[in-house]
Amino acid sequence: MYKLLSQDHLPDFSDYDVLVVDDSSTVRRIIVRELNKFGINNIREAGNGEECLSVLQERPAHLVLLDLEMPKLDGWGVLQHLRASETLNDLSVIIISAKGEFDRTIQCIEIGAIDYLPKPFNPILLRARIYSCFEQHRLRILNQERLIAIDNEKKLLEIEQLKTEKLMLNILPRPIAERLKRGEKNISGSYPEVTIMFSDLIGFTEIASKLTATELVKLLNDLFTRFDIRAESLGLEKIKTIGDSYMVVGGLPIPRSDHAVICTNMALGMFEDIEKFNAANRLSLGMRIGLNSGPVVAGVIGFTKFSYDLWGNTVNTASRMESTSQPGRAQVSLATYELLKDEFEFDDGIMVECKGLGPIQTYLLKGKI
Repeated sequence: MYKLLSQDHLPDFSDYDVLVVDDSSTVRRIIVRELNKFGINNIREAGNGEECLSVLQERPAHLVLLDLEMPKLDGWGVLQHLRASETLNDLSVIIISAKGEFDRTIQCIEIGAIDYLPKPFNPILLRARIYSCFEQHRLRILNQERLIAIDNEKKLLEIEQLKTEKLMLNILPRPIAERLKRGEKNISGSYPEVTIMFSDLIGFTEIASKLTATELVKLLNDLFTRFDIRAESLGLEKIKTIGDSYMVVGGLPIPRSDHAVICTNMALGMFEDIEKFNAANRLSLGMRIGLNSGPVVAGVIGFTKFSYDLWGNTVNTASRMESTSQPGRAQVSLATYELLKDEFEFDDGIMVECKGLGPIQTYLLKGKI
């Protein structure tokens, strides 16, 4: 122990601030001299308990060497004041006590003093107590820094998790994203009643040939953002965009009975959106829309760039409803017409030849009744 704390092995105490409190100036000089021997020079003194509290209010110390027996306010009283203070309750205090004050010294330890030093002083013991105190202080600071670092890392992790969740919700429906977060891998389901809507821009290829890549993406983003906002407000699930085509579905992943109605409201609203878009950008884009209702299979495919997609004849028919529709009109299949005929107006039905499907009865939407 002595070799470890010898003058050649002492740590650097030059930055530490020590307050020596004793009503005897002689005792204070002895303590200050010993502290100077092992590199502690930032030392303040107080002759009684009241002076001690006044000095600490001006500037706290790393360590207080506090005499137990003093007139007016003794060491026990000072310690009680310190522990009741919001700003000084974590100060390191070593009690200086005579041999006959052991019981009171124990009481001081119980309310927060970190150690004690008996009179008369043993320089080696004083050095050991000081070293132990400052080592505890150093470890406490390191622990605080570690906790701050851990807290910062936790906050950064939470931010990254929020970014990941937001990205997942931009790609996947919320219930599907929640299942992925829980570790599910093969996510799929059958939905007996949904309505699918496809739209496709007319004249976009010609306009795109006259624009830069940046201008083109900016225009598409403007238009599709309008569609996204409308789809979200109606409770529809956007499935994907392919080039200048836009696909949404009503009735999944959370089934709802009005899936055809909200998809039709989406179609009517999209024509309003593109009219405003054209006016804002001095363009004359047109659009075709197709809707079909029926059963589908839905699920997540892929590993690195996964997507949520739909399969089944209902999807194929909805796509054909769009491709055979007239410019500026929304065309629906017979299945969708049956769900909408009491709430919306349609032109008389016609038979339309659809590639791969044959002739299909279709209706062109006019508007709400």
